[in-house]
Amino acid sequence: MGRLVPAVTRALDILELFLDGDGSLSAPDIVRKLQLPRTTVHELVTTLSARAYIVPVPGQPGRYRLGVRPYQLGSRYAEQLDLAAEGQQVARTVAETCDETVHVAILEGADVIYIAKVDSTHAVRMVSAAGRRLPAHCTSVGKMLLASLPEQELTARIPDDADLVRMTPNSITEPKALRAALAEIRERGVAVENRESNPDVSCVAAPVRDRTGQVVAALSISVPMIRWSEERRAGLEALALKGAGELSELLGYRSAV
Repeated sequence: MGRLVPAVTRALDILELFLDGDGSLSAPDIVRKLQLPRTTVHELVTTLSARAYIVPVPGQPGRYRLGVRPYQLGSRYAEQLDLAAEGQQVARTVAETCDETVHVAILEGADVIYIAKVDSTHAVRMVSAAGRRLPAHCTSVGKMLLASLPEQELTARIPDDADLVRMTPNSITEPKALRAALAEIRERGVAVENRESNPDVSCVAAPVRDRTGQVVAALSISVPMIRWSEERRAGLEALALKGAGELSELLGYRSAV
């Protein structure tokens, strides 16, 4: 491992300051926030400005905002993103932590499609595959994605008179009951499936957001009932949220918290 270059680190620290506040900073602001010498800040600001990473704010002498170069870099990063590939990477990390099957899924119509999957190493595990399609209302990922839709779009996908398929005795089959479950999911920020698509498996799921904050996928952890307990569920929910958060960051999402 090579050493960190102090000047580069400080320049990046300056750029990251623009992520907060009103989007503009003066040299004294930077000096105060980073506790750097004024001469150093002046040299770094001059360099960043010369390379279009920051630009003067019109009508506000001495203040700067982000320039076009960070936007160009961010756009290039977004072009290279592959949700399935990034999802597979994060799913692998989550699966290594809990040794259970992890999925990443997207919503298509009233169904979910699994785009990434990492298996548990246990002999008893969920049998599934990337590319599989299931009714959204029967899965934790599906309910998480449905709960993230605006009401009008939800109704378009699942009308009030929809005939919801029953995959197991625990499946939700009434749109009214489904909407009640989705309201609870919105409040909790995590979804749980209690043997609704497979009589021997329960799951938890968390939302994955893109750079705009829109929910574009969900990450789930599936556990056979022989290893499931209410005590373990809380830990799995926290792990799903952590994994979904990491995938969201890879997609460019930045939490306001």
